[in-house]
Amino acid sequence: MKRPVTILEAAVAQGQISACELLEQCLSNIERFDPQVRAWVMVDAAAARETARRLDEELAQGRCRGPLHGAPIGIKDIVDVAGWPTKAGSRLREDHRAERDAEIVARLRNAGAIILGKTVTTEFASFDPPPTRNPWNLDRTPGGSSSGSAAAVATGMCLAAIGTQTGGSITRPASFCGVAGCKPTWGRVSSSGIVPFSFHLDQAGPIARSVADLAIIVQAIAGYDPNDPVCLNAPLGDDLSLPLAQPPKVGVLEEYFFETASEEVRKVAWQAVERLRAAGVQIETVALPKSFAEAHRGQRIVMAVDAAAYHRDNFPSRRELYGPAISQVLDEGRAASVIDYSAALASQFRFRREMLAALEGFDALLTPAADRTAPGPETTGDPRFNSPWSYSGLPTVSIPCGLAEDKLPVALQFIGRSFGEAGLLAAAAWCERILQFTDVPPLFDEN
Repeated sequence: MKRPVTILEAAVAQGQISACELLEQCLSNIERFDPQVRAWVMVDAAAARETARRLDEELAQGRCRGPLHGAPIGIKDIVDVAGWPTKAGSRLREDHRAERDAEIVARLRNAGAIILGKTVTTEFASFDPPPTRNPWNLDRTPGGSSSGSAAAVATGMCLAAIGTQTGGSITRPASFCGVAGCKPTWGRVSSSGIVPFSFHLDQAGPIARSVADLAIIVQAIAGYDPNDPVCLNAPLGDDLSLPLAQPPKVGVLEEYFFETASEEVRKVAWQAVERLRAAGVQIETVALPKSFAEAHRGQRIVMAVDAAAYHRDNFPSRRELYGPAISQVLDEGRAASVIDYSAALASQFRFRREMLAALEGFDALLTPAADRTAPGPETTGDPRFNSPWSYSGLPTVSIPCGLAEDKLPVALQFIGRSFGEAGLLAAAAWCERILQFTDVPPLFDEN
């Protein structure tokens, strides 16, 4: 069985393979793996084939849209794709059909991507477990809420996928499934056409097989959108794909993150840190600011209140149509006081400012990407290693760094400055080149 390729390895734009051939490889993997993994809500093979044929014709005529030309991409099912339903994992949206593409989907199309289908999300991108299974072990969760996106990329059913993060919904699934993920700075990527969870926290971003592929997609989807009131006009830079010329300087957050990680995650993550140190990465221990003590509670309050505001027309009046986990979040949001919500928003600004101060002199900060390897399917895992960075709005990149004794992936999480994706991706790419994680899920050998 051929291993999945990255966008750069496929190189449709360079003529190494046609868009039609690459698409058929993905569709073949969907046929083989999705009955077990269940990563997709829907796949529109006919539309994808027509797009691939048209993109091959464009290449033959000398028109190339860039490195995403001909790359099959999955879209998390809280993101609108024109003519397709956006069910958001909810019975409340069974009859929904999108009238137009979300802004990020329109930008992906314009960059030459093939929109292959909708990937599974947990209900309203919350915490109720999805039907999707982890391709490394079908008895484990793929994480959430971007469950299908991570599982589909890990099995080569698409070359990359769009996820969203409010707590840890890009980083944790990417970590559990052994692929790379990027949560951009809050406000970097448009949320127009995306079902919201929290107005103050949500951010869309890519899941892919390499940091270079993450950079390609961030380059395509980032940028000002006048239809999104929180999407900011901040320059991104021309080239996000190149690693640093020199080893980066990285601050390790030992306190809390390494201290509370499971023994197997701590062991694999520290081994990766030592490999980076031996390769020349400058590594220093960095203390967490005092405001970190408020970060988890503050993130939960902001998330819950924002979610309750969005769902106020249906919850609690139609509680029977909501799962237990999302119901708990909405109950918390309805019960929170205005004073607590205001204090959480104030704490958010304070925490962001203090974390930016902690980043001074470093290319990135580093933690394990999750507190443990993927647990059972009754949960999506604990977002506590990720939610502070969603709360702060700072960008993160996660890369797999090894397998634990249970043969499940462990990943490192890099945290960067606000709107500093270029430097963060470059630092992560340098480290990725040293760590060289090449393992794939055992499903490839079984098939």
